[in-house]
Amino acid sequence: HLQLVESGGGLVQPGGSLRLSCAASGFTLDSYSIGWFRQAPGKEREGVSSISNGVGVTYYADSVKGRFTISRDNAKNTVYLHMNSLKPEDTAVYYCAAGLDYVLGFREFEYQHWGQGTQVTVSS
Repeated sequence: HLQLVESGGGLVQPGGSLRLSCAASGFTLDSYSIGWFRQAPGKEREGVSSISNGVGVTYYADSVKGRFTISRDNAKNTVYLHMNSLKPEDTAVYYCAAGLDYVLGFREFEYQHWGQGTQVTVSS
């Protein structure tokens, strides 16, 4: 059974940091590219960051460049999203998704497996 599980969300003050994890079970992530997406209340889901398989080319939405960093640890079968300088507008449910082979960017049809999401709330 192929599964992605996100963790690490929570409540944080503006300017704070969180690290989200995306752990895979039932398959190994090293052949997959991983994307992080988010959906805020009343808004469409949007791409945040992605990392390709192989050498790990990274890609970021303009809204998070310089603040978020995506990384992968194939030995742990996990991808991380390090989020710094968080803003209230970063509040959303964050999802990770896996796409087989080389995927870069946020075309959702290229991602075959999705997690259930983790809530991130940025508020004072």
